Amino acid sequence: MGLVAVGDIHGCARSLADLLRTLDLQASDDIIFIGDYIDRGPDSRGVIDQLLDLQQHHSCTFLRGNHEALFLGYWDHGEADVFLHNGGRQTLASYGMEVGDLTIPESHLSFIRRTRLYRETPEFLFVHAGLRPGLSVADNLAMGDEMTYLWERSHIACPDEDLAWEKTVVCGHTPVPEVIDRAKLINIDTGCVFRHRVDYGRLSAVRLPEREYISVPCSDRF
Repeated sequence: MGLVAVGDIHGCARSLADLLRTLDLQASDDIIFIGDYIDRGPDSRGVIDQLLDLQQHHSCTFLRGNHEALFLGYWDHGEADVFLHNGGRQTLASYGMEVGDLTIPESHLSFIRRTRLYRETPEFLFVHAGLRPGLSVADNLAMGDEMTYLWERSHIACPDEDLAWEKTVVCGHTPVPEVIDRAKLINIDTGCVFRHRVDYGRLSAVRLPEREYISVPCSDRF
């Protein structure tokens, strides 16, 4: 069985289809999506449609990103401002909705609600944003701080000797021009949705434990 982790998709449904074809997934592959399926890009609905189909054929883990959390804040509590400011209008448009309309398919809403905050294996910890760098993985998990799992960025600039983690953390959330591949940190968010910014605009994945990186250029139009 191979582990495959996929970075932030952000409504880029065409790019996701390109990446899945390039990965040439095998029946035994275990695929972990790092979160941020929605917002900013043109086709959040198309992304979730693909993921719902994929899980019928492969073992999949869908982690929650901060954008899924923002969506649930909007949906459940009417917290519109921060959701709309962070690309939520594009998500609503992909469903043909106006602001205030709450009519997405139940299967899509259920998908978002079922997303997990992290997944741990003997060698890796998969989480959307990251962990506090000065605490062990075990201590981070014992704290159970959802804001850390969804929003943390301070670890990106930390050298490995300042990371107190006992295993490698695989994350996204913070776009980087090139995949970060370090002993204790892998970041696979290469800014697919930011295709118009220099050095970004690729959707990336990693095969583990080999640390084989696969990227495709953003092919979505927006």
